[in-house]
Amino acid sequence: MKKCDIAPDQYDFFAFLSRMKYISRWGLMRNTVPENIQEHSLDVAVIAHALVMIRNTYFNGDLDPGRAALYAMFHDASEIFTGDMPTPVKHFNTNFKRSFHQLEDRARRKLLAMLPPELARGYEPLFFFEGEAAYVALVKAADKIAALAKCIEEEKSGNLEFRRAGLEHQEHLAASPLPEVSYFMDKFLPGYRLSLDELKLG
Repeated sequence: MKKCDIAPDQYDFFAFLSRMKYISRWGLMRNTVPENIQEHSLDVAVIAHALVMIRNTYFNGDLDPGRAALYAMFHDASEIFTGDMPTPVKHFNTNFKRSFHQLEDRARRKLLAMLPPELARGYEPLFFFEGEAAYVALVKAADKIAALAKCIEEEKSGNLEFRRAGLEHQEHLAASPLPEVSYFMDKFLPGYRLSLDELKLG
């Protein structure tokens, strides 16, 4: 079918989402194992879900782990258009950071416009959840944990390029006020440092 022959009721939302696997992370750094934002988003979703489960089980929480996972799943979807901007560049100055956030918002709107309006209304809260402070904090923490896990993986492979980033993420997470983050760091993070033979299978 030629471009001009595309049906007016064709929607490309999911086709664009599937291209998350082509957007690489850690662009300024040498990677032993490349990582894309599709892989990263799944890692963050799994960890965000776990953090809510930990909070609800051990710290009297009442959040929805499914919502946390969904927010995390879509948290980097805008990077389909913007790419993964290195953190030092993104935070170069206040004006640039503000402009980049505006660009991310426009990218999310562009994605939502690729859905039928009725569906777009349902997906919009998954793309714009800034008002959900408790979930925002959890997704950000899960994002940091996933990034730290990546740094650990690279260091295990002998790649010292990620050492400083790993230390910074470790320090940031150690200072988190969220008890579920401390629990995850204490109980689950050590396993990331082990080889397959060292992991406990039950």
